[in-house]
Amino acid sequence: MRQAVLSPDGKSRSMATHGVSHRRQGSLFASEEGEALEKLATTSSYLSGRGETKDFNAHDVIEECDALLQTIFFSVVRETTSEEFLAKLQGVYDGSEAFGKTGEPKDFEAMKKLLETMEVDESLQFASAYSNLLNLHNISEQVANAMEERHKRLDDIPRGPAKSTNGAIKGLIRSGKTIEEIYAALSRQHVDLVLTAHPTQALRRSMLKAFGKVREKLLQLQRFRLSRFERAEILDEIRSNIAAAWRTDEIRRTPPKPQDEMRAGLTYFQQTIWDCVPTFMRRVDTALLANGCGRLPLDRSIVTFGSWMGGDRDGNPFVTSECTRDVVLLARVQGTNFLFSTIQKLLFELSMWRCNDTVKRLANDILATSETDKNAIFEERKRRNYDDFWKAIPEHEPYRVILAMLRDKLYNTREALQKCVTDPNVSIDVNDDSIIRTKEEIYEPLVACYESLIEVKDDQIANSLLLDVIRQVQCFGLGLVKLDIRQESDRHAEALDAVTRYIGLGSYIEWSEDQKIEWLTSELMSKRPLIPHDLECSADVREVLDTCKMIAHLQQTCPGSLGTYVISMATSASDVLAVVLLQRECGCREKDVLRVAPLFERLDDLNDAPRVLRQLFSVKWYLDHINGFQEVMIGYSDSGKDAGRMAAAWALYEGQERVVAAGNEFNVAMTLFHGRGGTVGRGGGPAHIAMLSQPPGTVNGSIRVTVQGEVIESDFGERENCFHTLDLYTASVLEHSLKPPSHPDDKWRAVMDRMSEYSCAHYRKTVFETPEFVQYFAQATPGSELGSLNIGSRPAKRKPNAGVTALRAIPWIFAWTQSRFHLPVWLGISASFKRLIEEGELQTLRDMYKRWPFFEVTIDLVEMVLAKADPVVVAYYEKALVDESLHDFGAKLRGELESSIDVILTVSEHIGLLVQPEKTEENANEARRMQQKLKHKLEKRNLYITPLNVCQVRFLKQARALEHEEDGEKLSMRKVKITMLEGYPFQDFNYKGAVNDVLKITMKGIAAGMQNTG
Repeated sequence: MRQAVLSPDGKSRSMATHGVSHRRQGSLFASEEGEALEKLATTSSYLSGRGETKDFNAHDVIEECDALLQTIFFSVVRETTSEEFLAKLQGVYDGSEAFGKTGEPKDFEAMKKLLETMEVDESLQFASAYSNLLNLHNISEQVANAMEERHKRLDDIPRGPAKSTNGAIKGLIRSGKTIEEIYAALSRQHVDLVLTAHPTQALRRSMLKAFGKVREKLLQLQRFRLSRFERAEILDEIRSNIAAAWRTDEIRRTPPKPQDEMRAGLTYFQQTIWDCVPTFMRRVDTALLANGCGRLPLDRSIVTFGSWMGGDRDGNPFVTSECTRDVVLLARVQGTNFLFSTIQKLLFELSMWRCNDTVKRLANDILATSETDKNAIFEERKRRNYDDFWKAIPEHEPYRVILAMLRDKLYNTREALQKCVTDPNVSIDVNDDSIIRTKEEIYEPLVACYESLIEVKDDQIANSLLLDVIRQVQCFGLGLVKLDIRQESDRHAEALDAVTRYIGLGSYIEWSEDQKIEWLTSELMSKRPLIPHDLECSADVREVLDTCKMIAHLQQTCPGSLGTYVISMATSASDVLAVVLLQRECGCREKDVLRVAPLFERLDDLNDAPRVLRQLFSVKWYLDHINGFQEVMIGYSDSGKDAGRMAAAWALYEGQERVVAAGNEFNVAMTLFHGRGGTVGRGGGPAHIAMLSQPPGTVNGSIRVTVQGEVIESDFGERENCFHTLDLYTASVLEHSLKPPSHPDDKWRAVMDRMSEYSCAHYRKTVFETPEFVQYFAQATPGSELGSLNIGSRPAKRKPNAGVTALRAIPWIFAWTQSRFHLPVWLGISASFKRLIEEGELQTLRDMYKRWPFFEVTIDLVEMVLAKADPVVVAYYEKALVDESLHDFGAKLRGELESSIDVILTVSEHIGLLVQPEKTEENANEARRMQQKLKHKLEKRNLYITPLNVCQVRFLKQARALEHEEDGEKLSMRKVKITMLEGYPFQDFNYKGAVNDVLKITMKGIAAGMQNTG
């Protein structure tokens, strides 16, 4: 018997499976499948195990990885299900491929009929298989991206401008900047990457780990020379992890807690970030040294990390003050573990005896206050099970004396932290000298060692592992990340309202803004306590006060663990002053009060932000308090949901300019915190083009950016991609600071003003003023079913009322992405562009696209999303799920989608989506190559996504019928016929549970295929 297996080009490829010979004894050795895989690998250009090649073609790498992974996956499927089921998978693939080539409704119908013949258990297995295939294809692309980045660094292939720090330095020198200017800019530059508290990662960690191992092994096949046995062992491990992912329940049966989210986020530090940061910093050093400069300064890090996981309480009732304490301690335990292991390694390295007087005195001081009984020292270190150096370290090894002291203190610190984690009543003793609380306590002895080695001419030793450890200490401290606190402005106002009512001053909420500022300022200047100990208040107010008390506690016991206090829905200067006052009244010393960043996210708030900041800076007490520095967060998510993508993009652009200008008036340096999501609808897109399209004068060497959901995995899940991410941000911030884009023409600004007005009016009229819209959204998308995915701890809505307004931006985008409509990205574009063209502005729009980076990037990202949209699939969702009375409204929306495509092509002068005409610009070849790569990527994914869409519609219909039809309860009691899924988690439930499981897996699969959830 021979079984057809999918090849990456869509053609059938046969694989021998005589009898039951494919049922191996846990190894590919001495099996026909193993021989077939060995042949497939050895005939590959990139996965042969013959070592790294100089040639590189991303398309070929993806094809070869897909071929290998698909062959293994279908072998696993056949082994665990049946030949009949595998044939059905093949049939659906062939039908999807035919539809992809023709776009004909008859081919779509043929594929749909195949899917409708499957029973619910087969459908569940089908959805899971295609979800796995899409995740395996993601791995192929990640491997290709990692290989491409490495080949670019090896100069095997050209790299685009400003995509590496070294490239940015060279480009700036060519543009006339001196190396001294570049060094000074880099030395004071700071990029803070903030992993957010609402990770929209649909995959379970178990699946991510299995797929991560597959990715790692594929890179080993590509990079190293391997013996036949080594290659077979790697193939075995790839198969093992693919099988593990296939046999794992991919549905989260319970929602994660915020503590789980933090633990998941910390795994990326263990996998890549901890080791990658010093490697990257060393590479920047090398680029500087090559151009006649010294290394980067030791006293700061050009990149750091923040987090919202367990700190973002905006609309999330599960993030409490105790939760915040937990995640700070968890991160600190992890960071202390990393430092402890690193110091143990460093103990082996620094065996030399030559040192300067500073280190000699430090070592002598340590020995003078240490235990002198050598046997006691040995027994204690034996009890602690240190890696080595149990005996007392002799005084003629001063570096080891210092490092041994740090090792002991880190061990004690870890023990103390773990006691705090397990017992909420235990706290760090701030007077305990045997533990470390601040990063300076590690940094200063290490720098003393470094400077001593330099002084005694052991430069090479100083600039080896010791330098890396100093860089890790500066970047990560003890806690790896600085946790931001976020809360909605109304909650702070309610807390102060409870106080003013209780002490007889009336209602704070009812006061005017001037009254609030006057009272807040007087209280900030006052030395008497404000909040009574016996204050009577609601649970919500108590939680706000408990959070501020926890901030004060953590600032003293775990200094350096907290970052910024972000106020969402900020609208006034009093919102900021209120948070400063609450922190101080709840126990924060002046030096411990967190910096406060208002978050301007809705359109009106963005437009009003400069006025708010001017009013805030006019308060002398506050201006003195911030000492010339202010952070402001701008929200991409809610602004897009509130006004549409084009109006939001322009409001964000102008908002940044005006915010910085407001700061300049008061000599306040502004750091902008960009709340970007993973999708274009929430401000997502490639990091380097996003940075380089920011308004001139708004970056100035300092920037904070959120990294969300599946973007965390793509940016930091693999070592090469982690390095590339750090390189991109550093390079783009450096270039933008020293060589910012030019200011747009006044005419372009006027056109953007009109475009924003027209598109916003149309968007809001459609979304908020058209009665049919909410009904259409609820019926045509799986929006109401998304909560069952359990992809995050935070509820999908801020408040439990219905409607678009209360819905969060992530599920809003997720729902439209699932149905391939992508409405939030393009709604309003057609109406505004058509009107501008009618007003005679077509040539102006084309000039803007060619000469203005902001506008070019905005249009290109919209074009990319439009290429992901599929009107046939959208129409299918509508026909199957939407009430007939709404079909005319749906047809109107689909007409706008088609019209949006037309106007985008008209303005960009592209001959088709992602198809550029010939250009004479220097980067034309690179642009065409990238567009072709993206086009092929989308076509490849559609082969799997479209069948999942069809499957999703079928089971959305069934799930809703079970909820609403009279015989729903009767039908829900029908037991699932178990043919392939013995022991599956839904087995003990009912038919309704099985239907919902199919639905959930299609959502996860489509999210994997579209490479975003929200």
